[in-house]
Amino acid sequence: MKYKSLILLFVGGCWMHPSFAQELDDYQRCLVETLADADSRMTVGDIREACREKHPGMPAENDQAAASTSAVARRMIQEKITEDKAFVLTPYRPNYILLAAYNAAGVNEQPFQEAFPDKKPDLNDTEVKFQISFKFPIVKNLFGDNGDLYAAYTNRSFWQVYNTDSAPFRETNHEPEAWLRFYNDFEFLGMRNVLNDIGIVHQSNGRSGSLSRSWNRVYARFVFESGNLAFAVQPWYRIRESKKNDDNPDIEDYLGNFEFQGAYRWGAHEFGLMFRNNLDFDVNRGAAQLDWSFPIHGRLRGYVQWFNGYGESLIDYNENVNSFGVGVKLTDWL
Repeated sequence: MKYKSLILLFVGGCWMHPSFAQELDDYQRCLVETLADADSRMTVGDIREACREKHPGMPAENDQAAASTSAVARRMIQEKITEDKAFVLTPYRPNYILLAAYNAAGVNEQPFQEAFPDKKPDLNDTEVKFQISFKFPIVKNLFGDNGDLYAAYTNRSFWQVYNTDSAPFRETNHEPEAWLRFYNDFEFLGMRNVLNDIGIVHQSNGRSGSLSRSWNRVYARFVFESGNLAFAVQPWYRIRESKKNDDNPDIEDYLGNFEFQGAYRWGAHEFGLMFRNNLDFDVNRGAAQLDWSFPIHGRLRGYVQWFNGYGESLIDYNENVNSFGVGVKLTDWL
């Protein structure tokens, strides 16, 4: 029953939606069926070999069926197989560490000068930046064979590791969220809308006094894909706070009301683009981020990131940042 439940989750995530059904061939169906009846001692390699025996035309040295599947479908397949397993954390946003992130404009010291006027900040322009992000399913198939409820947590930290005094964490942003996901199969301008989410998110830096930053939002997210290209459009609405409790009442002027996130898989390389804007033509502000990841060894990937604009971190939400970083990446978008 355990494997049958797993296969139903896989079917619910792929076969029950025509967008994925079009991608899967007989070989992939064999993989799923074999997984349902597999002994716990069978490895993924054993399952693949068993299906290759049933489909001799499939070469053993590569997995052509998997390669022909869209990038979004491949990620969803992997998530459906692993997300219910104990001791497994499913990635949400990319997980990475930039071993050197250099801010060309200089690290913003003003908030710390205001908070500690008697102490001059001593911050390096080069620091370590890392992100940890994971999600987990809470309830599945709330509406027949659709509607999955998820929760996630993302931590983004800026560590002054090259600071010879004390190497403090300059900023850490915490971002818990929850959303209801619906699967779809709607084509628009040659792109396929495969996922639609409705969610709520809290983001804060866990500080007090003048260094405190936080806000709450409700959002919608629309995910489109075509082959190895995928992008998401995410508009949001800020939940208002009282003037007394609002740490950053003008944050929307800098971070805007929506985010565009795109990713393209080219062989073993992945390229990403993030774009935000306040859509105010009088005082226009926003941010852009470019990413490139490439294989190094096994699951470890090299990572290059460039960020320009507002909101790289909450403490800098109203500071224009121009940073470039290099490091390693553990998980990508696709």
